[in-house]
Amino acid sequence: MHKKNFTASDFGPDFKWGVGMAAPQNEGAAFEDGKGLSVWDVFARKRNVIKGGARPTHAADFYHRYKDDILLAKALGFKVFRFSIAWSRVIPEGVGKVNKLGIAFYHNVIDECIANGLEPVVTVYHWDLPHALELQGGWTSRDMIKWFSKYVTLLTEHYGKKVKQWIVVNEPFAFTALGYMMGMHAPGKMGTANVFPAIYNAALCTAEGGRIIRAHCPHAVIGTSFSISEAKPFTNSDKDIAAANRADALLNRLFIEPVLGMGFPQLDQFDFLDKLHIGTTAWRFIDKLKFDFDYIGLQNYFSVTIKHNPLIPYVSASEVSAKSRKKPHTAIGWEIDPVSFYNMLHRFGSYDGVKQIIVTEGGACFKDHLHGGVVNDTERIDYFRSYLGAVLKAKQEGVPIGGYYAWTLTDNFEWAYGYSSRFGLVYTDFETQLRTVKNSGYWFRDFLNGKVV
Repeated sequence: MHKKNFTASDFGPDFKWGVGMAAPQNEGAAFEDGKGLSVWDVFARKRNVIKGGARPTHAADFYHRYKDDILLAKALGFKVFRFSIAWSRVIPEGVGKVNKLGIAFYHNVIDECIANGLEPVVTVYHWDLPHALELQGGWTSRDMIKWFSKYVTLLTEHYGKKVKQWIVVNEPFAFTALGYMMGMHAPGKMGTANVFPAIYNAALCTAEGGRIIRAHCPHAVIGTSFSISEAKPFTNSDKDIAAANRADALLNRLFIEPVLGMGFPQLDQFDFLDKLHIGTTAWRFIDKLKFDFDYIGLQNYFSVTIKHNPLIPYVSASEVSAKSRKKPHTAIGWEIDPVSFYNMLHRFGSYDGVKQIIVTEGGACFKDHLHGGVVNDTERIDYFRSYLGAVLKAKQEGVPIGGYYAWTLTDNFEWAYGYSSRFGLVYTDFETQLRTVKNSGYWFRDFLNGKVV
């Protein structure tokens, strides 16, 4: 995207360079020190839902190796360390008795970050709902706001004096659509009867979580993160354009617009959105869905090309794969499209009420191989070079972008893909838990230290 060579310094002295991870993907220790079951611990027990039958029981063993991993992040030159708190580790049943060992663990992680010059960024919710709450309806329950509020309050009480930057909810569209409508992610529910209340409750908790953090930590910098994917019509036909607009309303507008006080999106001749409004009576609570976030986190992994497909329920649209169109793609088929990323940065930056954007996740999965102690992942280096170029170009054109967090530090448990899909800057041997910095990790180190890329 950016035509000239550039370094990290071109982004400005206040630009935040970070690396991110999530508790259910990295921590392991699923049944240690009083942790309760999460929905992912239970979902992974089902047959044929996780590639290779993988489970997050051990993951990347961050629970025992957090000091080494934080040192790795420091050694690679990052200044921000984003991680999430496992709800069921601090409150095993989701509500009620607090697990002192779980509370202590995150104090240790935060202290270790600070001691190593890394700013800790805490994600409150990154998809791992306590199973005990799921048994009571989970994100479909009317009690969700009460449970979530108590959880957020607990975190602010324990960590609010140390943590200055927060992310309330990670990618609400992903965990509601994949977990409560399509059944592909935990807890594996399907149908609109589940997804409508899940969407509403996730939107309400996002705003309420922000209000609670603001009340308890008035000087905190508060954000929340959304997945974004430009939806492009396969052809210029009216049907394909309309299908792409429907996909866009779900992928990109569904959660950002309520936060900004616009309510859930509306689109002509899209029954799904009409039923969402009717089913949740969300119009009555539009003010409760709004919160004045200090920044919006954006996470873009692919663009989608959409065609009309009347056989697909509700949305009448389907994706035309990058592979079939002979477009560059990652190992799991996600299209590599930095121009699309650039477009979306401009689009979200133009929303009234968006003060700042931080790219809270950015990265790609490739077929990494360890040979002679080296992982030569040139495709990932090319990916970061092109996507960072898109960020720089958008920033120089006035989009208020304040940071970029690479995803992810170490290879980990990649949800339904199990351990087969590697996103890390550091290679993980899941048998021995040995870490090996990939060439992309060294590339990032050099880039952050001023080397022209």
